[in-house]
Amino acid sequence: MKIIIAPDSFKESLSALDVARAIERGFKQVFPTADYHLVPMADGGEGTVDALVDATGGNKMQLEVTGPLGNRVLAQYGMLGDGSNTAVIEMASASGLHLVPQNLRNPLLTTSFGTGELIRHALDKGARRFILGLGGSATNDGGAGMLQALGARLLDNQHQSLAVGGAALQQLAHIELDGLHPALAQSEIQVACDVDNPLCGIRGASHIFGPQKGADKQRVLQLDKALGQLAQVVSSQSPDKAHMALLPGTGAAGGMGYAMVALLGARLTPGVELVVNALDLDNVIKGGSLVITGEGRIDGQTVYGKTPMGVLNAANRQQVPCIALAGCLGQDADAIKAHGMKAIFPILPASVTLEQALATGAANLERTAANVAALLSLQPT
Repeated sequence: MKIIIAPDSFKESLSALDVARAIERGFKQVFPTADYHLVPMADGGEGTVDALVDATGGNKMQLEVTGPLGNRVLAQYGMLGDGSNTAVIEMASASGLHLVPQNLRNPLLTTSFGTGELIRHALDKGARRFILGLGGSATNDGGAGMLQALGARLLDNQHQSLAVGGAALQQLAHIELDGLHPALAQSEIQVACDVDNPLCGIRGASHIFGPQKGADKQRVLQLDKALGQLAQVVSSQSPDKAHMALLPGTGAAGGMGYAMVALLGARLTPGVELVVNALDLDNVIKGGSLVITGEGRIDGQTVYGKTPMGVLNAANRQQVPCIALAGCLGQDADAIKAHGMKAIFPILPASVTLEQALATGAANLERTAANVAALLSLQPT
């Protein structure tokens, strides 16, 4: 009996690997000799580095980089252990909103420079493939800081380098890429992106994501104009890229998606699909008897690119039944059943406080998994 356990983390309670281990412990109480395959998962956001490093036996690199406000912060990225020279970077580690106190949030000033420093460090260590997660950024600089850290020059009409921050892009007149890290030319960058917003306009980076980063209405308009200037300069220098500002996902992370596609040749991919492919999940599932996935909350939004949906799609492709365990079930949680999920199980045994639920996650998972396994044991395998 081959059982694949491929959950996401339970945020603030357990890592994806810890979730998988708890489910395995529960199932082993009933099926001690089954062939278990633990595949910690993520959807491209928080936890992607941990999931991919844990699943491949990789390692993490820590270094000081420039934070969103220009101060030094400790950030990390992962190197996969599969021999592919693949670096996994979460933008939030270096340029995340959590690094900026509430009263100091101002995307006119915040920079993505630190994310570029992580990429540069990984290049120097030999990475030639990159998986970059864009969630949780504090920035709206169109990836300008990241480009500057990698050696690009962003210049005004006096041929002076721009200051950092989203507002400075209003003065952009020319971009010089000759100084980019030379290894980028031999590198492949995949960007985990789960939004479809373009760079500019009412659905663009500034209007949709700017307010949560500290932009009022006036700042939103200023930032949108600045990103429009970035797109205009890129289009004037490379007319074949004029359409790229309209591409879905280019507005991700304050326009970082645009810089990645238009200036570094990256590919935007739905986050969970990227992780599924990176871990070769379809091949792991092949020939399986059961797939178990899960995350902290399953609701009606889960079908829109969350980890359980990505795992379910892989299971469906291999015609292996899939079930899910969740910390709790929200509104319209059953929507995922219409896509082939056989069953979903909440793990909380009673009404408890959030603190209690987070503290008892492993025990609740193990007990629920054991009960599910006991039920399955009543049927022929």
